[in-house]
Amino acid sequence: MMNISRYASPIGELLLGEEDNALCGLWMVGQKYFPESLLHGPPCEGGSPVLAMARGWLDRYFAGGRPAIEELPLAPKGSGFRNEVWGLLMKIPYGEATTYGDISRELAARRGLPHMSAQAVGGAVGHNPISIIIPCHRVLGSDGGLTGYAGGLEKKRWLLEHEGYRVSG
Repeated sequence: MMNISRYASPIGELLLGEEDNALCGLWMVGQKYFPESLLHGPPCEGGSPVLAMARGWLDRYFAGGRPAIEELPLAPKGSGFRNEVWGLLMKIPYGEATTYGDISRELAARRGLPHMSAQAVGGAVGHNPISIIIPCHRVLGSDGGLTGYAGGLEKKRWLLEHEGYRVSG
C-alpha cells in the first residue's frame, strides 16, 4: 500500500507517494498523467520517515538549496527504458538543462545504435513519476525552448528560473 503526503509548494500542491521505504511518486496535483485515485487515499503526514525526508528535501530545494538526489531512496515504477531515461535525468546538474535529442543520442550511444527517437525519450520524460527530484523540468526542445511538461510550462519555467537557468523566450 502506498503512503501519501501532501506538500504545499510555491508552484502548487504536490502529492508524495512512498512504498516499501522508498519514494515512488511526486506529482503536481492536476498534472497530466496525475493518478487521481491517490487524492482519495489515506494520508500519512507524519508516519513515514521517507515522506518526512522528501518533505525536508523539498523545503531545502524551494528555499534555494541544492539538496542531492542521492539523499532520498527512490523507486520510480516504469519500464527498463523509462528507468534508463530517468537515470539520465538525475545526472543533469542543478541550474543546467539538456534536450530530448541530447538524451536520445546518449541512449543510442550506450546501446550501440545509430539513433534513437527523441519522441520516445519525450514519452519517458513526460511519465516521470517523481517530478522535481528527478528533474524532468531540465529537458528542453531542440531549439532550447520550453516544451512538454506534465505540470504545465509555467511551472517548468518557474523551476528552471528558481535554479538560475536563463529561459529563452
